[in-house]
Amino acid sequence: MLQVIAIGFICRTNIIMENVFKYYEFSAFFVDTSGAFFGNEISFTALNETHFLIFERKEASYNLYVSKYDHSKDIGAKPAIILELLVTDYDKSNPAHRIAIKQYLD
Repeated sequence: MLQVIAIGFICRTNIIMENVFKYYEFSAFFVDTSGAFFGNEISFTALNETHFLIFERKEASYNLYVSKYDHSKDIGAKPAIILELLVTDYDKSNPAHRIAIKQYLD
């Protein structure tokens, strides 16, 4: 029973996060090869030509970063010029987490 509840929670969490990714137009997830995200999957959206928000998918949780790169094609391929962790274990139901993303995108 506990396993079914855990699986249901993970599926619900993924659906909620998919809504966040679509709403803010994040890219599809891809594997980081730069080493900055330890080979985890990442997704990004542009704030301008050189600044980006990045979600790192780490097992069933997501970390949110703000970053600076010379070009969007460098994301996941080269280390960021600036990389700042904004939120660990992003939770859409947490108002502080929602504010962290909205201050950059709304």
